[in-house]
Amino acid sequence: MLQTESKTMNLEEFLDWYPDGYGCFELYDGVVVEMQPTGTHEQVAGEFGSELAIEIRRLKLPYFIPRQCIIKPINSDKSGYIPDVAVLDWKALENEPMWKKRSLITKGETVRLVIEVVSTNWQDDYLVKLAEYEKLGIPEYWIVDYLGLGGRRYIGDPKQPTISVYQMVEGEYMVSQFRGNDSIQSAIFSELNLTAEKIFKIGE
Repeated sequence: MLQTESKTMNLEEFLDWYPDGYGCFELYDGVVVEMQPTGTHEQVAGEFGSELAIEIRRLKLPYFIPRQCIIKPINSDKSGYIPDVAVLDWKALENEPMWKKRSLITKGETVRLVIEVVSTNWQDDYLVKLAEYEKLGIPEYWIVDYLGLGGRRYIGDPKQPTISVYQMVEGEYMVSQFRGNDSIQSAIFSELNLTAEKIFKIGE
């Protein structure tokens, strides 16, 4: 990540500022940060997007995956996050006040699933975004740590590549973790046939 602006902004100012057609930026407590993912990071995120898009089409689910969207935390007008992959509910978009003007999500029920692929700033995925997505009530949040970068309290010791699937249970996230030949288990995509190893091979 690279801080790009010296002054702080609120979310509305950030959306007005956001460059058209290039770059990927997030807003953290008023600070604009440019995301600079590696090519491998994008390969891993792209593979997940492709696999889920196939399932959506095969099962004729009322979902879609936007090229890019910004998710607004529930209690802040100074932050906005761009997930690596987001699965949105077509019908729920009717209740999104800004959607027709901006690719901005303000309600957790609009999002069926969020995936974040871990980079060196792993604390953002395991600490900041985990808490904010939970507060929004997003049903599933996957953290794909294909390099095993996260803290030991999250992925164990010794560290190893891990996919953590957080599912909403009675208002809070419960986590299941997948490694090696484990098949990823999802309540949103219950028929998904995808192992952790297949994803991790992309990241090698």
